[in-house]
Amino acid sequence: MKWTEEHQSIREITAKFVDNEINPYVDQWEEDGIFPAHELFKKLGNLGMLGISKPEKYGGLGLDYSYSLVFAEEMGRVHAAGVSTGIGVQTDMATPALAKFGSEDLCNEFLVPAITGDAVFSIAVSEPSAGSDVASIKTSAEKSGEDYVINGTKMWITNSIQADYFCVLVNTSEGPRHKNKSLIIVPSDTKGVSVSEPLKKLGLHSSDTAQIFFDNVKVSQKNRIGEEGKGFIYQMIQFQEERLYAAAAALKGYENIIQETIEYTRQREAFGKAILDNQVVHYRLAELQTEVELLRALTYNAVEEYIEGKDVLTKASMVKLKTGRLGREISDACLQYWGGMGFMWESSVARAYRDTRLGSIGGGSDEVMLGIISKQMGILD
Repeated sequence: MKWTEEHQSIREITAKFVDNEINPYVDQWEEDGIFPAHELFKKLGNLGMLGISKPEKYGGLGLDYSYSLVFAEEMGRVHAAGVSTGIGVQTDMATPALAKFGSEDLCNEFLVPAITGDAVFSIAVSEPSAGSDVASIKTSAEKSGEDYVINGTKMWITNSIQADYFCVLVNTSEGPRHKNKSLIIVPSDTKGVSVSEPLKKLGLHSSDTAQIFFDNVKVSQKNRIGEEGKGFIYQMIQFQEERLYAAAAALKGYENIIQETIEYTRQREAFGKAILDNQVVHYRLAELQTEVELLRALTYNAVEEYIEGKDVLTKASMVKLKTGRLGREISDACLQYWGGMGFMWESSVARAYRDTRLGSIGGGSDEVMLGIISKQMGILD
């Protein structure tokens, strides 16, 4: 990956923003169970950070995805993954399809405020009976004149409490399940839309997550992104950016866990010497840092190929798989070296232990990633 002065500028702006506008407040947001998305997104929008790879005509910077990669990597500096995840939903999970396939009118109405930070977006795909198995969703949108009437429910939806708009995957016909879906933008204040109380999660406490209900929700067919029946394909494309963002945003977070563990074990003594002075400890930390660098190399390589227009389904799936598993490995190993202090709720390594667990579940489970990779290898029908 070749870095330019513009890459460095985005890196510095993002790092400064995280240090000044996010990290001083994350402990309180974790306790509150929510971060102020409208306030934070507006500040990011003013800096141009919510539309780095989005078209200039809608207020974006019009840069390639390597610049978004730099932004995501610096988001890994955030001391609570719930905040960086909520930001990633806005930039890389709920809006890529809109930017790529939405009509000009649709982008002017919805993408512009997403880029400026005047609106909070949420991606509504998962359902109680269809998490990683996206093709099995039940939420439907039936035509009624010039409108769609949407019925169904979505589950585990990030940013849902504060969202102004939902990018919703629905079934728009009875055809084959990979060809009967569409993505539709639904304003959260539309009649018939309701949101549950916040869901209590193992981790990502600063991220608001809830269930969404659609009861005869009427929206214009003009709110559909791209062609009817292409929603599954569009969502798979969104998943690629989501998985690349998640990997990039994990890198510095993982490094931070390792570094904090080094500092703690250097000071903490047991049996007459620092815990870090035990070969098994410093060798293990060296191994984990090596694994982070390998993940970084794979992530950078996948992004390079994505920019070149190559199919990165396999590598994006590998990146997602490795990110989830490495997060579990690092947080578990480091917590062990912290001993009793690591088991305390307020310790940074305990938060990392809670937050990283989602990496093997959300955005496509490890098992789904292995299935995709196996199919691409030609060893699974």
